[in-house]
Amino acid sequence: MGEDNKKSLGFASRINWSGIVTPLIGIALGLSVGAIFIWSQGVNPLHAYYYLLEGSLLSWASLSGTLVKTVPLALTGLAVLYSYKSEIFNIGAEGQVYMGAIGATIIGINFPNVPAPLHILMVLVFAGILGGAFAFIPGYLKAYKGINEIVVTMLMNYIALYFLSMIVQGPLKEPDSFFPRSVPLVDTAVLPKLFGSHLHIGIVFAVVLAIFLSWFFRRTTTGFKMIAAGHNPNALHYAGVNVKMLLTKVMVVSGFIAGAAGAVEIMGVHGRLIENFSIGLGYDAIAVALLANLSPLGVLLSALFFGALKTGANSMQISTGIPVSFVYMVQAMVILFVVASKEMPRIIAIYNKRRRVKKNG
Repeated sequence: MGEDNKKSLGFASRINWSGIVTPLIGIALGLSVGAIFIWSQGVNPLHAYYYLLEGSLLSWASLSGTLVKTVPLALTGLAVLYSYKSEIFNIGAEGQVYMGAIGATIIGINFPNVPAPLHILMVLVFAGILGGAFAFIPGYLKAYKGINEIVVTMLMNYIALYFLSMIVQGPLKEPDSFFPRSVPLVDTAVLPKLFGSHLHIGIVFAVVLAIFLSWFFRRTTTGFKMIAAGHNPNALHYAGVNVKMLLTKVMVVSGFIAGAAGAVEIMGVHGRLIENFSIGLGYDAIAVALLANLSPLGVLLSALFFGALKTGANSMQISTGIPVSFVYMVQAMVILFVVASKEMPRIIAIYNKRRRVKKNG
């Protein structure tokens, strides 16, 4: 066998094919179930999916709209993925996004004389700090007190939601405005747009962060420790690692990324703080991370898929009458099939083992 063939086979053996095939199977099955629903409404599924594609990918206007929705999904999905790597289920990304948006607004409506690159950096950092501080509480309670982080983060989502509502109707409210919103950000805090569209530079942040995290988890000691902490924290403790501190830091960094995602949404899309500006983003991010099989680069594709569903849903509804809520059903079915397909080999192995025991017994 030639040297080139050996190298190509070696490269192929390092690819996690199940991580690529499983999401594709989940998407195909989810869309198939969706096709059955569409057909039951008296609509040709091929026509419906064509209009879904037309409204999301088949023109630059629709593609740029899809990418705008992809950015917050990707960034928040990466935040969720970061904590999942250590088996910490950060259900609180929603609240951390809100806190980051509040921090972004505080810095973004001030400091008008600061150069734009520095001002944007200040906004992102302060938003991330608020998101990380908000995530510190469930992280500390999980690591040091053994309190379930799912319950704490879900409850804290409501705290952040109502706190944002109070802020945007109180100290940050635009004077004489009927709507609950802040004054606009100063120009130096607004993210630049790309190619004359609504797409902003936040897409670059998402791609760079995904590449960095892919390298981080594969090539760094800290990344290895994080994964090990999720699989066997006791072994890591006996190896001399302060696991409690590590898990707390993991949650803080996850919150930092989610807070920065909230800032990007405010700076790139809305230009000001608006009440309920991203309802459900943190929960959608969980689906994005799961569909990607916790692969940072996979999160980009997963976020693009969900962004396309959301963007194309209106076009499909106008053309075929299929309600927008249909996309949420497809999302749920895709995740269900992905999770089921990952568990199926284990279920089959248990079933075969029981059959052998019964046969030999």
